[in-house]
Order: sequence, then C-alpha cells, then structure tokens
Amino acid sequence: MQLDRLRVTRHSIPLPSPVSDSTHGTIRTFSLVTVRAEAGSSLEGLGYTYTVGESAASSIHSLIEDDLAPLLAGRDPRCTEEAWRLMWRATHYAGRGGPASFAISAVDMALWDLKAKALGEPLWRLLGGNSPRVEAYASGIDLDQTPQELADRTRARMAAGFRAFKMKIGRDRLSEDVERVSAVREVIGPDVPLMVDANMKWTVAEALRASRALAAFDPLWLEEPIEPGDIEGHIRIQREGPVPVAAGENLHTISEFTAMISGGAVAYPQPDVTNCGGITAWLKVAHLAEAHGLPVTTHGAHDVHVALLAAVPNASFLEIHGFGLDDFVRRPLSISDGAATASDRPGHGVEFDWELLRAYQVDR
Repeated sequence: MQLDRLRVTRHSIPLPSPVSDSTHGTIRTFSLVTVRAEAGSSLEGLGYTYTVGESAASSIHSLIEDDLAPLLAGRDPRCTEEAWRLMWRATHYAGRGGPASFAISAVDMALWDLKAKALGEPLWRLLGGNSPRVEAYASGIDLDQTPQELADRTRARMAAGFRAFKMKIGRDRLSEDVERVSAVREVIGPDVPLMVDANMKWTVAEALRASRALAAFDPLWLEEPIEPGDIEGHIRIQREGPVPVAAGENLHTISEFTAMISGGAVAYPQPDVTNCGGITAWLKVAHLAEAHGLPVTTHGAHDVHVALLAAVPNASFLEIHGFGLDDFVRRPLSISDGAATASDRPGHGVEFDWELLRAYQVDR
C-alpha cells in the first residue's frame, strides 16, 4: 500500500452564537483544517484540526500541503510511527509545537483512520479495545452567563442525558465565580461531577485563592488555572490547593506532557489529539499518564476522542465541546445516561458532509 495523496481544505465555521472565556474573549468563529489521506481507488482516511477564529489556520494548511504531503507521498500509510517521525523531524527546527503540531496532528489522524479502515477494524479496538462506553461531560463556553442562565442551561443539559458538567470561571471578581459555581452545584446536586475551567486566567497566588474558595463546591478538577508553561506553578497549585489540577490542551509536544506528569504538576492530563501530535502522540501521553497512576481525559474533538478513550484502561471523562461539529458530521455522537459509545465502523467513524462544509471553505 502507498499513500497517493493528502487532500487539504480549510473552513471558517461560524458559531451559532458568540461565546466567551477568560483568555480568548468573545469567539464568533473557529477554523477547521481537514486532511483526506488517499490510498488506491477506495481507501480514504480523515483527519482534522481547528483553531480559534482565523488564527494560524492558513499556516497549518500550508504546512500540510507544501511540506508534509510531498514528504509522505508514496510511503506506506500504515506505518504511522515512521510517518510521525518523518513529519516531526522535517518540521523540528521551525516547529516543536505551534502550527507544526497542529499540522502533524491532522495528518496523523488521517493515517490512523486509513489504517483502521484497511484492516476493517474500529479505531478504538485497533488501539487497545478497553471499553466502547466512555463517560462524558457537557462543557460550556459560558463565562459571560449569569448564575440564572447557567442554571437554566444546566437543567437543559441534564434533560439531554448529561450526568457531568464543566463551566468557565475567571471573572474579574472571585466572588462572581463563587456565586456562579454555587448556582450550578445547587442544580445538579452534591454527587454529580462538576469541573471548573479558568483558561489560564490567574497567577499562582490567585489560583490558590480560587482553589480554596471553590473547594466548598467539590469540583472534580480546576482546569488551566495559570499559563501552561509554568510547570513549577502547577506543582504548587496541585500540592497546596484543595482542588486537583487538570491541564494539557495547550501543550503541543510529548516532552511538555512528560515534564508536567513526571513533575507531579497535574492530576488530570488533557492531551488534545488535534494539537498534541495526533493519535500517535496522544497514545504516548495516555500511557505515560497510566504509568504514573493518572487518568487521561480530553479537550474538544469529541467525535474522535471517544475512540481514543475507549482504547485505554485509564480513561476519564470525554469532553463534549462547544466547538462541536455535529452540524457537519453524518452521524453525530449521542449521549445516553451520561456516556458516549465509540463507533463500531472501521476507522474512527467520523464522516463529514462535504456539501455542507463547502459553503464555509476558504481558498488558499
């Protein structure tokens, strides 16, 4: 088998309504970069990545089309470790994270999808096959919502089958965060998992103060309390704060995860398959977490992440993200009694409706 072509497209997707968090401000669109890996006349693997707004999307598109596609052309797409190593080395000097990791992620995902299809296996079983059922939580990009709005939306999500929830924090006054978290906890009751996400808002001192103030509401984790590169700061918050730390969506290399996990800086590592280096890298992080006695959870891209969590024994919650692609996916992921189920179709199971996406395509 040989790789004939990588077909790359870029799309600007409007959100149904603007959303906000403490780092990105108001978000109205996200950019989707797709890759189709073609081998022979009938095999095609799908990969994708995304960015907030239009940031770096054109660079990711160019990296794949101009650098990675020629590099891999004619090679056996089933040799995913070889392909990953070639891409990493080719982009190493100007990469080591950033747009290069996003580009590698999309291509690597497409190659794994193609390989699984060639073998006639669902991806979750090919990667390890732990359990197809994965606990999921509803994630809200909701920093601008009032306590009443949060409560109303949480009730609606409970009615939709969710049994765990995450909300944004990081308002200008900690008392506002306390009020908002209290409102959600009152709706869901004392035993339902509740996560809080600060999107890198604080200093270490501010994060510790917030951890102590919010502990009364028993959050499962405090996500991204500070800037992601501050490993020592995360260690302090993890050791001195009462709420466990989750982080990883802004770590784009295996070495960054190694430093954070081995340093005891995180309780819930969160590799994102669309930016950490793809499925090849995601699995290495998941196994590293397992070796340190930690669960692994996810960020975004729930349609693919469900297969990855279903593959490993240390799976934690699947994030059902606000940047979901349900409107453009032929079989959107469904939630039943708080869980999602990985597809039994060959590959990762995600199929885009290309006709619908074409209206949002951005030409190079």
